Amino acid sequence: MVVTKPFLSSPDSVDGSAAYPYTSLPNEAETDGIPVADCQQRMKGMTILLCAFWALVAFLACVGLVSTWYSSEVVMLLRPPLPPRGVAEGVSAKSYGLRLRMPSYPWTKRMLDWQRTAFHFQPKKNWMNGPMYYKGWYHLFYQYNPEAAVWGTIVWGHAVSRNLIHWRHLPIALTSDEWYDINGVWTGSATILPDGQIMMLYTGSTNETVQVQNLAYPDDPSDPLLIDWVKYSRNPVLVPPPDIDIHDFRDPTTAWLTPKGKWRFTIGSKVNETGISLVYDTVDFKNFELLSGSLHSVPGTGMWECVDFYPVSQTEESGLDTSANGKEVKHVVKASLDDDRNDYYALGTYDEVTAKWVPDDPNIDVGIGLRYDYGKFYASKSFFDEKKNRRVLWGWIPETDGEHVDIKKGWSSLQSIPRTVLLDKKTGSNIVQWPVEELESLRLDSWEFHNVAMEPGSVLALDVGSTSQLDITAEFEIDEEVLGRLKEGDEVYHCVTSGGAAQRGALGPFGLLVLADESLSEQTPVYFYVAKGTNGSLKTFFCADESRSSEATDVLKLIYGTTVTVLEGEKLTVRILVDHSVLESFAQGGRTCITSRVYPTNAIDEEAKLFLFNNATEAKVTASLKIWQMDSAYIHSPTELKSLKNPQNVSS
Repeated sequence: MVVTKPFLSSPDSVDGSAAYPYTSLPNEAETDGIPVADCQQRMKGMTILLCAFWALVAFLACVGLVSTWYSSEVVMLLRPPLPPRGVAEGVSAKSYGLRLRMPSYPWTKRMLDWQRTAFHFQPKKNWMNGPMYYKGWYHLFYQYNPEAAVWGTIVWGHAVSRNLIHWRHLPIALTSDEWYDINGVWTGSATILPDGQIMMLYTGSTNETVQVQNLAYPDDPSDPLLIDWVKYSRNPVLVPPPDIDIHDFRDPTTAWLTPKGKWRFTIGSKVNETGISLVYDTVDFKNFELLSGSLHSVPGTGMWECVDFYPVSQTEESGLDTSANGKEVKHVVKASLDDDRNDYYALGTYDEVTAKWVPDDPNIDVGIGLRYDYGKFYASKSFFDEKKNRRVLWGWIPETDGEHVDIKKGWSSLQSIPRTVLLDKKTGSNIVQWPVEELESLRLDSWEFHNVAMEPGSVLALDVGSTSQLDITAEFEIDEEVLGRLKEGDEVYHCVTSGGAAQRGALGPFGLLVLADESLSEQTPVYFYVAKGTNGSLKTFFCADESRSSEATDVLKLIYGTTVTVLEGEKLTVRILVDHSVLESFAQGGRTCITSRVYPTNAIDEEAKLFLFNNATEAKVTASLKIWQMDSAYIHSPTELKSLKNPQNVSS
């Protein structure tokens, strides 16, 4: 155990802050008391952002579990593995829930109540995993089990919002009541036709568990709330092609218009172990033509779920309609891999004539390269918001505690904060994701810390009041003198395999300890680690370490992360959204994102603290931060339908 000298020798420092030794994340930290830092500037403010607009496109996050979410190192914790539950046991074989053979922690009601988020969307109870939007209202159609907090009888729950933040529950939209969807109303996507018709294609699991595509449409298109839905009388409209397995045909995308005036969409599948996206053309969404080949395929990636396909502009800082194409447009193909439960994407070029997409770089093709998020984020889908000219991305955040705990607390999983998506104009080789601007309307009191110096091996407590609901922005700079004289660093470092924040190197790790108790017995570091190569080049890693996030024994506590591109002249920057048991972190303006689920037992309510830390052995780091406490979003019940139908009565 290494104990280094704090950079401030006493609590009576000139800036009112106090530091104490960083002890490489000991098994049992021994701290007599932690002085905290006073902020240099305190501000209070709240901005109310309202939006009411017409829109296009819908999204429903896919069927998902986490049976292979975790890395191979964690599989040992699951010994011996339990067989998957299937329809015979009353649920889909894709049931979510970690039924770990691990000692059950004595969870209290206070601990479980604290885990429920305040500004992420989730149902009042039970299990969910997905979202949509229309006529001035965002519509969230999500897969929902009204009977239990586990995967089971899946129907479409329904909620609406004016601003993507505050939500109102509506009655269930679609139930699994027909032979073609009796085993579940699964993922779907909506297309709004020029005449205003809404065509919703969705996957149903039949009475024989065959995956088929069905059509639904609103009973009253003039109703902006889309309360009632009708299933097409001749469903299913599509069945698996002859060479496709009956369990590998799901998740139709939003359709885009071809130059010939047809609507085109894709469906995820696989052939052997090659992930593919089948392509269909249609005029009326009732009769279809299967095109030869596929939009794209990648050997070795397995089943592609929740495929998404959309354009991004190479020149404009705005989103594009799904049908857009041209010389200044790149196209994103994204697939949720059923084999490892991660969302992968790639940039490329789409040929409208051949209906083929080619990646810019085959070395980082779909499923073998870039990911939307390097934490717990799956089954995502995007839509084009024509009112604000932006593309908005949603993702599903699962639980990583035991299924028995979900049943005890009465709910499971939630939606990510909606994110805008743009092509990174500086690199040209990746997208950037950022929380929608409406989230800023929840900001309350704020604190600013400027040029806080962190010596190697130091930890600094930040006095920002309650830390269960925060919006944190921070930037870090490494001392140039250290960078100049250091010959080389740790070239073999990797977030997942190099010991997390406890592994010390010359230039890292450094960042923030989120949801930590005062003794540091529980903490979740979100941090950077810089490695310097023999040729003088720098490689920057962005990581989140859950290994000490909880003293509970029946939760998964992993380390996530990857490299992040840092261009010349850029500082290291991060934004962290803290919402009880969910952390969403965005590095370098959203080039790399990590979503974490944490279940602390001590670091909750007023015992949850926030710290800066620098566990590097040589690097001196300067940090500047702005931190807001966040208000809670509100979710109303279905009893308010009468007031909702008069938009003038509702502001958000």
